[in-house]
Amino acid sequence: MPLPFLNPTTKGLEAMNLFAQPETGGQKSQAELLYQAQLRTQRHFKANVALTWFILLALLVFLFSGPIKVNSQFIQDNMLFIAGGLGQTLQISLLSILLAITLALLAALGRLSKFPPIYALSTFYVSLIRGTPLYLQIMFFFLAMPQISPFWAKLPGLWAGVLALGLNYGAYMSETFRAGIASVGKGQREAAIALGMTPGQTMRRIVLPQALRFAIPPMGNDFISMTKDSALVAATGFVHEVMWRAVKVGRAQFHSLEALIMAAIFYWVMTLVLTSIQSRIENRLSKGDR
Repeated sequence: MPLPFLNPTTKGLEAMNLFAQPETGGQKSQAELLYQAQLRTQRHFKANVALTWFILLALLVFLFSGPIKVNSQFIQDNMLFIAGGLGQTLQISLLSILLAITLALLAALGRLSKFPPIYALSTFYVSLIRGTPLYLQIMFFFLAMPQISPFWAKLPGLWAGVLALGLNYGAYMSETFRAGIASVGKGQREAAIALGMTPGQTMRRIVLPQALRFAIPPMGNDFISMTKDSALVAATGFVHEVMWRAVKVGRAQFHSLEALIMAAIFYWVMTLVLTSIQSRIENRLSKGDR
């Protein structure tokens, strides 16, 4: 029986159907081939990035071991002393971020409130804190507040930094929370009301879980920034974190270059670790969108 006539269009359709057929006899489908090509491209990109990082790190090592002379003995003798401030740096950052999250959530809810005094209070707080420098706020709690009340004079210097950092980042993070709450669709609120939920239950069970999911990545960035800004607390002279220890030993032995390099490395390592944790959290949260 003669074969039917196949025009070019029919041949093209048959070729496409062959690629669309499931895997048989060890052959791979077109989708699998495309996926493997994407994986190879990603691996190639990551390898190039790692190679570039290695070259840049090697260049830094060369600069500080050749043209720029550093005292390696000083670094060996004082590394543990400076590293001893890591615990206090993380303590300040953790306490401050907890305070900042609480204040940011309250301020965001206040800015969405229809009650004028609450709205005015939240906007006044955000405007005042964002309109003054963080360094001034730290000094205010450390130097000025003891003149107002003897109670403040009894508090450790660490709390001046915690309060200042918490208030400062709470004002900035309030915009993140407000945007997260506003991103929840009106239809979901109406559905919750139709189910008989009160406004408080709607906020706790529907709105806030979705808003927090939206706000977690920016919160991670703020926590990383706060870890570095905690170095400003060293200006009080009573909080022995990484920066305070580096400045102290560097000035005492006239090796500020080496001391500040060590402090920079410690902050950099903390940032890399926190960034890695943040990336893992973001990847976990984004699974629902894939």
